[in-house]
Amino acid sequence: MSFLRTLLKPSYTNNLNSKTHFPFSPSSSLLHTFLKNYSTSEKYGGLGPTKPEEKPRVVVLGSGWAGCRMIKDIDTKVYDIICVSPRNHMVFTPLLASTCVGTLEFRSVAEPIARIQPAISEQPGSSYFLANCTNVDPKDHLVHCETVTDGAKSLDPWKFKLSYDKLIIASGAEASTFGINGVHEHAIFLREVHHAQEIRRKLLLNLMLSDIPGIAEEEKKRLLHCVVVGGGPTGVEFSGELSDFILKDVHQRYAHVKDYIHVTLIEANEILSSFDDRLRHYAVNQLTKSGVRLVRGVVKDVQPDKLILSDGSEVPYGLLVWSTGVGPSTFVKNLGFPKSPGGRIGIDDWLRVPSVEDVYAIGDCAGFLESTGRQVLPALAQVAERQGKYVARLLNRVAKAGGGHANSTKDVDIGEPFVYRHLGSMATIGSYKALVDIRQSKDAKGLSLKGFPSWFIWRSAYLTRVISWRNRFYVAINWLTTLLVGRDISRI
Repeated sequence: MSFLRTLLKPSYTNNLNSKTHFPFSPSSSLLHTFLKNYSTSEKYGGLGPTKPEEKPRVVVLGSGWAGCRMIKDIDTKVYDIICVSPRNHMVFTPLLASTCVGTLEFRSVAEPIARIQPAISEQPGSSYFLANCTNVDPKDHLVHCETVTDGAKSLDPWKFKLSYDKLIIASGAEASTFGINGVHEHAIFLREVHHAQEIRRKLLLNLMLSDIPGIAEEEKKRLLHCVVVGGGPTGVEFSGELSDFILKDVHQRYAHVKDYIHVTLIEANEILSSFDDRLRHYAVNQLTKSGVRLVRGVVKDVQPDKLILSDGSEVPYGLLVWSTGVGPSTFVKNLGFPKSPGGRIGIDDWLRVPSVEDVYAIGDCAGFLESTGRQVLPALAQVAERQGKYVARLLNRVAKAGGGHANSTKDVDIGEPFVYRHLGSMATIGSYKALVDIRQSKDAKGLSLKGFPSWFIWRSAYLTRVISWRNRFYVAINWLTTLLVGRDISRI
C-alpha cells in the first residue's frame, strides 16, 4: 500500500499556483483527458469562464432535496450543469430512520446524482465533483473547491476553482448542538446514510455484547439503553422504529436480554410541537404503550456513557442519537453575504442573493431577508424541494430570454416571486400507526388523522415521493420482506 500511495502522489504542478496539484502523473492518460476537457492556463486552474457560443454553466453546491430537485428540472439543452458535493447521492431523509433497524436497506434511500440528472454522466460539459466548496468569489464568478479525501492516510486534498454563469447554493445545514459539551464526540446524528449505518452497527454490537457471560446487570442496562435527544419528527420516528424493532425482533431473537433494552426520548418542550394538540397527545400515548420513556429535560453535558441533565440527573446510555434540529453550517457562516434571521444566507422574493449577481440560495441554508417582510421558512424537505423546482423553472425562462450567461439578466423578466404553501406534516410512531396533519400552519384549520389509516397514507405518500422507480421497487420489497420474515439483524 505504501508503494501504491507513493506512486499516486501528486507530481504535476499547475502554473497558477505551486500548491495546486493534479492527483496523477503528467504522463497519465487521465491527465491528458483532463487537460483536453478542462481549461488550465496560467491565469486559471479548473474550469474557466464559458464562451458566448457555449452553453452557460450552472454550478450547484450540494446534493440535498433543494439541489437535486434543481438538478433534475434544469434544462440541460440550454445549460451545462456542475454539481459539487461531498456525497454523490441524495438521501430520502423521511425514510432514513427505517434503515437504522433493518426495516429498509441503505441503498433504498440513496439516489445517485447521475440517475437524477443523466446529463451529468452523458454530456461532456456537465459533471459531478466529489468536493466541498470552501469560498465563493461573486465578483469574478468563481467558487473555490477542495476534494474530499478518505482520511489522513489518503492523498492530499486537491484544490481547484470553477467559473460559473449561475451559482445555486444548496449546501444545507448542520445539526444543532447548542454548544453542549461532548455531543460531537459521543452522539450519533441522523442526517446521512453513514449515520444510519453507525446507529445500526452500534445497536447490534451492544445487543451482542450484553449477552456475553459475566457482564454485570447494570452494564447490561446501560448497553441496552437507547437514548434519543430531540422530539421532532425525526426523533419520534426513530423512537417508533426502535420500539417496533425491540417488540418484534429483539424479543424473539435476543430472548436473554429482552427485558433490559429500553428507549428514552428526551425533549426540552413538547414532542412534535408543530402538530395539532390532539395528534401530539395521541403520539405520546402510543409511544408510551410501545415502551418508549418520555422525559422532559434539557441536556447540559454529554459524557462517554451518560447524559447530565440541567436538573442534575444522570441518564446512562449505550446508544445516543441526537436529533435536535439544524442550524447554519460553518461554510454558510463564513460567506460574506447578508444573513437572514437565524444566520442563513439572506435571499429576496425570487430566492436570489440580492447583494451579488447570478447567485441563488435555496433549502436549509437560505432564509428571507427581513427587508422582504417574509418569515424564514422551516427546514423541511418539502420547502427545499419546492425551492429547487422554482429556481430551475426560473433559470430555464432566463436562458430562453437570452440571459443564461453571467451578468446578462438585468433586462430579463424572471417571472413571479416564490410562494410557498405548506402541504401538511406526517410522522410515523410505530406499531402501524402514524400522524397526518394537513394544515397551512399550526393555528389554521385543516384535516388531522391518526392511527392505522394515517400509517397507510404515510407509507403510500412516501413511496410515491421516492425519486426513481428502482428505489420504489427496493422500498416496496423491503417493506414486504420485513412484514413476512422480520428485519435483518446481521452485523456487517
